[in-house]
Amino acid sequence: MLTLKNISKYYNSGSVNEMCLFDGFNFQVEEGEFVSVVGSNGSGKTSMLNIICGSIPVDDGEIIVNGQNIQKQKDFIRHRKIGRVYQDPSKGTCPSMTILENLSIADNKGKSYGLLKGVNKAKIKEYQDMLRPLNLGLEDKLHVQVGSLSGGQRQALALLMATMTPIDFLILDEHTAALDPKTAEIIMELTDKIVREKKVTTIMVTHNLRYAVEYGSRLIMMHDGNVILDKSGEEKKTMKTEDIMGIFNQISVECGN
Repeated sequence: MLTLKNISKYYNSGSVNEMCLFDGFNFQVEEGEFVSVVGSNGSGKTSMLNIICGSIPVDDGEIIVNGQNIQKQKDFIRHRKIGRVYQDPSKGTCPSMTILENLSIADNKGKSYGLLKGVNKAKIKEYQDMLRPLNLGLEDKLHVQVGSLSGGQRQALALLMATMTPIDFLILDEHTAALDPKTAEIIMELTDKIVREKKVTTIMVTHNLRYAVEYGSRLIMMHDGNVILDKSGEEKKTMKTEDIMGIFNQISVECGN
């Protein structure tokens, strides 16, 4: 279970440009939940993910994972149990290395390397079997540099790499936003399959309202550093994209847009 408790976060603190993003923010994710997060730009969605992953520090509050406060824990330590896929396909893979080398690095996450070779050729068939169901032809390109792949192929690879080793949380930061519609559908179907099979607790930030409605067990909307909508179970199943768009429009009118 993940709990953000009384989180406060200021940018440009003490200056005339000081901005308060979170002020006593509270949020909890139960084990096994798949949470879709929507909200306008500047609502705090990605900042919340960065706080969970340790990419940005908080000014006050606690980040509790399975009863342990990890608020002061370094990001590289947190990432031993966190898999993250970014909006930019180039951020989740190493472009100058082959698919085989990328998969080998992900497979060795959290393990001691020593002086042995990083690539275990005995696992080539295992990697091919892992890639084949994607129907992207990657199983025949293990020795191809990742930088030569399409954005969709790289994002599918990044998603597999993020979940190859046991993790507590999968963090998806608009991971389909840079893809064409057809490829985005493939990545979302793969995402759903991985989350269901591995039963991994997942937080997905997305601007695609249909994905937020169709995927996941819980849907939240953020605005000005607060959760203003939280639906799960049967309530979420009855949600429609029009319902969420209506709330967006109402907020826009209230903000004078």
